Amino acid sequence: MADYIAGRNPVLEALKKGTPIHKLLVARGAGKGSVVEIIARARERKVPVQEVERHYLNTLVNETDHQGVVALVPARQYVEIDDILNRARERGEEPFILVLDRIEDPHNLGAILRTADAAGVHGVIIPKHRAVGLTPAVVKASAGAVEYVPVARVANLAQALEALKKEGCWVVGADMNGEILWHNENLSGPLACVVGSEGKGIGRLLKEKCDFLVRIPMKGNISSLNVSVAAAVLCYEILRRKEKE
Repeated sequence: MADYIAGRNPVLEALKKGTPIHKLLVARGAGKGSVVEIIARARERKVPVQEVERHYLNTLVNETDHQGVVALVPARQYVEIDDILNRARERGEEPFILVLDRIEDPHNLGAILRTADAAGVHGVIIPKHRAVGLTPAVVKASAGAVEYVPVARVANLAQALEALKKEGCWVVGADMNGEILWHNENLSGPLACVVGSEGKGIGRLLKEKCDFLVRIPMKGNISSLNVSVAAAVLCYEILRRKEKE
């Protein structure tokens, strides 16, 4: 089963990373600017390059903004939780993992993957059901970060958290009733950080699996942050503490 990567930055990152690509499709007349480098890299890797009409790309990727470039690729592959833990071990670092509970908006998942790459997260865990997977829209929204952040997709997040605990990870959840983020002294060592869905937050069972809960203080009239913003705040507070150690 084939998939696609749309947009100049995502396609360029895929070429840099060595992601398998069946064919590169370029809209007629779009061979300028960064597209020149994309075509050159594709030819270096002996990826077939085909010029097509822009309306063909519009039909192929539906509403995704392709910017005149689409790469046809194999279906996205997920990793196992052990692969994420091994990635941390290979780097000589304590595991830093994001666990996402029922994130349905592809733009939010893409933004979270982008933050995860920037903040040094070793991998992301998502559920198989009632959540978005690694769709082309997510790939596009991640601006290429999906090429660098391993994603595990599991049937049961609660069991995944138990498995991480057995590997020595503390589990911290972002919740409106938790201790204020900046006051919590436990945000160090091996961590699995749970962030909940856009509207409902972390589910009750997962909340019970957390070792502790933290909240981001809110001074304004809006009661919560967008989930991708909340994940970014949490990740960078953890990164700040890790760099102080």
